[in-house]
Amino acid sequence: MAFESPTLWAKVLDQSRCIGCHACTTACKSENEVPISVTRTYVKSVDVGSFPQARRAFAVTRCNHCENAPCVAACPTQAMYRRSDGIVDFDKSACIGCKACIAACPYDAIFINPEDHSAEKCNLCAHRLDMGLEPACVTVCPAEAILVGDLNDPRSKVAQIVNRQPVTVRKPEKETKPKLFYKGAHQATLDPLAAARPTGGIYAWAEQPRGAGQVGAGHPGQRNSSAAALLSYDVSHVAPWDWRVSLYTWTKGIAAGAYLVAVLVALLLGDWSGPLVGWVAPIVSGAFLAFTGILLIWDLKHPERFYMIFTRAHWRSWLVRGAFAIGAYSAILALHFIATLSGLTSVQPWLAVLGVPLAVLTGIYTGYLFAQAKARDLWQSPLLPPHLLVQALIAGSAALLPFAVIFQPGAVSLLLAILGINAALHVLFVLSEMTMGHPTAHAHLAMHEMTHGRYGRWFWAGGILVAVAVPAPWIGLFAVPAALLGLIAYEHAYVQAGQCVPLA
Repeated sequence: MAFESPTLWAKVLDQSRCIGCHACTTACKSENEVPISVTRTYVKSVDVGSFPQARRAFAVTRCNHCENAPCVAACPTQAMYRRSDGIVDFDKSACIGCKACIAACPYDAIFINPEDHSAEKCNLCAHRLDMGLEPACVTVCPAEAILVGDLNDPRSKVAQIVNRQPVTVRKPEKETKPKLFYKGAHQATLDPLAAARPTGGIYAWAEQPRGAGQVGAGHPGQRNSSAAALLSYDVSHVAPWDWRVSLYTWTKGIAAGAYLVAVLVALLLGDWSGPLVGWVAPIVSGAFLAFTGILLIWDLKHPERFYMIFTRAHWRSWLVRGAFAIGAYSAILALHFIATLSGLTSVQPWLAVLGVPLAVLTGIYTGYLFAQAKARDLWQSPLLPPHLLVQALIAGSAALLPFAVIFQPGAVSLLLAILGINAALHVLFVLSEMTMGHPTAHAHLAMHEMTHGRYGRWFWAGGILVAVAVPAPWIGLFAVPAALLGLIAYEHAYVQAGQCVPLA
């Protein structure tokens, strides 16, 4: 009995045949009831060359059904999942609307449905394939430019084209192993930065919306291509994470840093009975941890489903790992406070053995969460976790200083030294980020947008204010508002700039 390989669905987009009729877009909308303003698939067009030697090139954009799908890894509730036949599908009933899948997708293929507020994308019309029918886009394409077939079946047209003819995939450097292959596509249509935006943002049939969070298509400056390439049709997208995520990185930094600094002060002074470690740090950290939780739930499109992070936990997601770390850290803070009320100060060092690593994890896990966002090259720095820890120590020492002046004056000079040292480290991290070359055009453009583009004012204001805190031992409490305001400005610039580069 011959062994039969399991079905592995794949798609070939033959751009040498595509005529740009958009029949696939309208068929997809009709079949899957996709609302206006969002699309599961659309046809991008780029004018290549200069008049009179110019032509229009097309590229159909949609989910790439990756073997190593970043959206699946990032989804905290397994709402995004990969079927055994290779289709990356979604379960709307399990979606909490965290938008981690959108941030993770290098192909900008996922969106939030404005009607049901859940994430969705192309799923190869899995309901039709399961019934033996072709996807809607395949059936309506007049030029047979869209092919879907079993990549493991040598008789299928898809397998024959992929195995015998030159094809390409988008962003192979992301190592997602896409199962969507392009034949005859011009590079200017596949690289989101290869074509320039038209003057004034006026496209062939539309004008792209502008405003906060809108990410326009095409390169905003000089095109990243040796060929003359100008976008004639594309769609803009909205950055998945807004100011609430920027603010969450700041509140979480205070929550983690206040406890870490209080423990460090207790160790250096050799006194675990002080109010900072006894009750100030647990209260400050607990309050900002609660605020962090409110921000995270507020940012969900389905806030009423937040409990699914714990009941349907997907442990590959750093959103889940962070949620459990925050929960465990909250319990340690509560125990610290209870021990103080009970007069059990001897217990504090033992609680710190558990509390310190949980506080560190709470402070830095966002670096790993951002790293799962494979779409955002600016966030892929291996120095991000230690930089987040430095930011937490800045925020924690600044938050504790006003309380130390009143309740533990003997710790003020030490707190000012901790603040100054970490402010200097932060400045060094930022300078290295600015002066080191970036490995991709995406990261380079994001850095430009952060330092000289739409977020330049936030970045420079944040950098200057934190730099003011470097001489904290000499300027005293004046360093506190400078450090806290500088951090929130910098983090907003960093989080938003990482999302402002076009992906499609």
